[in-house]
Amino acid sequence: MKSLSGVGVLTVVLVVLAGGVVPLLHLAVPASSPLHVGDYAVQLTAKIMCLAICALAMDLIWGYTGILSLGHGLFFALGGYGMGMYLMRQIGHDGNYKSDLPDFMVFLDWKSLPWAWSWSDSLVLQMLLVLLVPGLLAWVFGFFAFRSRIKGVYFSIITQAMTFAAMLLFFRNETGFGGNNGFTDFKRILGVPLAQPSTRMVLFVITGLSLIGFFWLARWIVASKYGRVLQALRDAESRVMFTGYNPLHYKLSIWTLSAVMCSVAGALYVPQVGIINPGEMSAAASIEIAVWTAVGGRATLIGPIIGAFFVNGAKSWFTQVFPEFWLYFLGGLFIAVTLFLPQGIVGLLRLFRHKKEAKS
Repeated sequence: MKSLSGVGVLTVVLVVLAGGVVPLLHLAVPASSPLHVGDYAVQLTAKIMCLAICALAMDLIWGYTGILSLGHGLFFALGGYGMGMYLMRQIGHDGNYKSDLPDFMVFLDWKSLPWAWSWSDSLVLQMLLVLLVPGLLAWVFGFFAFRSRIKGVYFSIITQAMTFAAMLLFFRNETGFGGNNGFTDFKRILGVPLAQPSTRMVLFVITGLSLIGFFWLARWIVASKYGRVLQALRDAESRVMFTGYNPLHYKLSIWTLSAVMCSVAGALYVPQVGIINPGEMSAAASIEIAVWTAVGGRATLIGPIIGAFFVNGAKSWFTQVFPEFWLYFLGGLFIAVTLFLPQGIVGLLRLFRHKKEAKS
């Protein structure tokens, strides 16, 4: 594995600066100043940091283990729904119907909370569910898939089928998750208004620290013996089996960890963006995670983070200026990377660095 320690440290430093400088420029600098960072920029940066965690999770299973998942949007959405359920309960009597039940339940004539909402008034318990529910789902799904030796395109297809089935389930009103509208109109978290600038900054910093923490966890994993076995499974699974290793345990553990990382990202995403609906489980949402990873550079760790910022930054600009051309740009970008930059942006930076070193 080629080292990118210098670039990796630089990336983490930039994230740390973002976690400190952006809140300072937003809260302390007057809005009239050119140095002021507005609400939109703060929200967009926080959103992309959440998505970068998903891309990092994808890199662990695709870049380092050779498992391409087209269903990670499901785990991201489950984490978002876990947080959204708590935020909906925090609305209290501030809803349109002044009821203890969320507005959509009153509208659908629900008389009491469904069993899935039993712990939704506790942030701590909901955060445990954010970890446990996607983790358990990923473990059960992965156990049967990996035990059956399903791999390659077949694994990708069944992950997308699982996500699509979950999306159809969450679209139904009788499931108790808001149907096609999902959850929105959040008011507060832990009794503190979400619209308050200091609350947004706290969430922003927590997101930045989470990205840093997962980045260093991933670096530790890939540099360990465990990580070297994962890479060996990616390159020559049959040889690894002949040496006495059981691929099931290694694949299942990294698959489950990757799912939990996406779930945490979803839980951080929802209070900052203000909405969660079944659209996050769409096939396109999961495919985009793979695109970020490929564009940035697989098996590099920092590449997916760069890819998430590059693609989503471009998406933010394109959907405002040329909304009808965004999907064409995304498809063209993915094709160009596949044909000309198989190692992504990080691979291009490596090439420039090597050429520079050769000239000197």
